[in-house]
Amino acid sequence: MILNDKKTINAWCSYDWANSVYNLIVTTAIFPIYYNSATKAAFDGDVVSFFGFSINSSVLYSYAISFSFLIAVILYPILSGVADYRGSKKAFMRFFTYLGSLACIGLFFFEGSNIEYGILLAITASLGYASSVVFYNAFLPEIASEDQMDRVSARGFSMGYIGSVLLLIVSLVLVSIPETFGFDGAGSATRFVFLLVGIWWFGFAHIAFAALEDKRSHGKITGEVLRSGFNELKKVFGSLKENVNSIRFLYSFFFYSMGVQTVMLLAPLFAAEEIGMESSEMIIVILIIQLVAVGGAYLFASISDKKGNKMSISLAIAIWFAICILAYFIGDKTVFYGLAGLLGLVMGGIQSISRSTYSKLIPEGTKDTASYFSFYDVTEKFAIVLGTMGFGYILQLTGTMRNSMLFMGLFFVIGFIILSRAKLNKGTA
Repeated sequence: MILNDKKTINAWCSYDWANSVYNLIVTTAIFPIYYNSATKAAFDGDVVSFFGFSINSSVLYSYAISFSFLIAVILYPILSGVADYRGSKKAFMRFFTYLGSLACIGLFFFEGSNIEYGILLAITASLGYASSVVFYNAFLPEIASEDQMDRVSARGFSMGYIGSVLLLIVSLVLVSIPETFGFDGAGSATRFVFLLVGIWWFGFAHIAFAALEDKRSHGKITGEVLRSGFNELKKVFGSLKENVNSIRFLYSFFFYSMGVQTVMLLAPLFAAEEIGMESSEMIIVILIIQLVAVGGAYLFASISDKKGNKMSISLAIAIWFAICILAYFIGDKTVFYGLAGLLGLVMGGIQSISRSTYSKLIPEGTKDTASYFSFYDVTEKFAIVLGTMGFGYILQLTGTMRNSMLFMGLFFVIGFIILSRAKLNKGTA
């Protein structure tokens, strides 16, 4: 593939357009709220029966998300090794896209009482999304030069926000006036939305599949190849470790990702349980977040251009910490809308700049970019495992998500301190 080719970059960015509807609508906006109301109705309260065990429904959902990312962490080294050896990044990206999108379609049949079925599909969809993104991200150094990575990364996230907002608006209309479209209630309309998400993700992903190219080889997959992924991670770590500032960035990324990803994944449950947000109100909150996030991604890319990646990320971490503190005290819905806008500002910014900053850490001329991004995603997903488990455990101990949200602030403090000790050049590492 040719570096900085406009057509290839547009196609690559289109995958953000395709898969972000899952991340927004299923993970963030609608499924957690639907899951909460459907299980409460089916089990007459917050405590559900899951394979014979009694557990709080929110704690169960938090642990299910942790489990999906734990599986991903185990699989990444193996799959990235095979992807680099066989030149099959696109093949794995396609497989996990199909897995995740079909799981979304399957959620159409989840009604609350069949909670084991719903949790299983939620785990499968999460695994498909998280794993496909690893191989998607690994194409970034192959399509964009270092000086263009910040902008290309931001463009991808922005396309994702715009596409997901469009489908979210459609979802809001369907859920708000379901009878107009022939549904017998908000529940059946919501389940139809899951169907739409799966079809959207599956369909638009093929734009990227058509343009991205694998450098295929036909070597036989042996036990050594399967182990090579773990060996590659060791080599990647060793390569990055040669630069103390690179390793400090990764440690910082690990800690602040615990907070960022956990808050993003579990904020809808927080809004429903602690603020008393209804489904329609929560969708409006998500719309605010997404619309602001489009500008936020470009804002932090601009800050990075002028002041450097370190300043851009540090500012975002500081705002994320403030969000955790404010969330602990907020009880008013109107004020929560303002907090949502602040969250949107830094949500796209920190994800986009983190991805492009890491891309610049990869040594020039590296061919096994899947292994480098596998290391990046293992770091992020392991952070999610610990973050969501911590969130669920604090909730189980104290009975309130406010304490869990306050606990997340600690990870931002640690990440900020570590990053402050890293010396990153302006716009690069």
